[in-house]
Amino acid sequence: MLRLAGKRALVTGGSRGIGAAIALRLAQEGADVAVTYERSRDKAAEVVNAIKALGRKGIAIAADNADPAAVTAAVDKAAAELGGLDILVNNAGIYRGGAVKDWTLSDIDSTLAVNVRAVVVASQAAAAHLPDGGRIISTGSCLAERVTAPGITLYAMSKAALIGFTKGLARDLGPRGITVNIVHPGSTDTDMNPADGPRADGQLARMAIPRYGQPGDIAGLVAYLASEEARFITGAGFAIDGGANT
Repeated sequence: MLRLAGKRALVTGGSRGIGAAIALRLAQEGADVAVTYERSRDKAAEVVNAIKALGRKGIAIAADNADPAAVTAAVDKAAAELGGLDILVNNAGIYRGGAVKDWTLSDIDSTLAVNVRAVVVASQAAAAHLPDGGRIISTGSCLAERVTAPGITLYAMSKAALIGFTKGLARDLGPRGITVNIVHPGSTDTDMNPADGPRADGQLARMAIPRYGQPGDIAGLVAYLASEEARFITGAGFAIDGGANT
């Protein structure tokens, strides 16, 4: 049985990595899926083709998450082309690292614009389309609750902000049965943080399960939260980090 049969979903930043895995898993569960991308047009097309191969409708929408007008337009376009919207997955994000003395205003502004403001704007736009019982799920980070090293402050700050947003929005939309949750991935094998990368050994040392996660691990949790089975879960955060924060 397809848990998301007949549902319509938008995954921001869905052209690669965790976002692509989420988009494909939602399609495997029966949903039609739109993905946004900024520059990875070819990769977005590959994801859409894979969605279509599953017998679902798939579309790719170019959108710069640093531009709030583009974020709103992407949500509206997804709803128009899919015939509605039941699920929003706020996955797009950027990483700006470095010592405090080296931060530029551009680093600060871009981190907040993409990792925080875009989530707020997309969720606001989606709320106008979501039916009662809709779903909003955001991708946070295990670093939102435990900062394990210097040099990652901006990123950790931006992901921590999403915890408060998730809890508040869950209250705002709860009367409509719309659930709002956040997943906190740990070290996951993607282009941004490969399992064979130079920082892998230190990350593995902090984990109870000493291996990197796979994008599909995150996708499975998101698919569950998007399903009817999770209808009574809201305002919650879910660590999926191999026990790094235990």
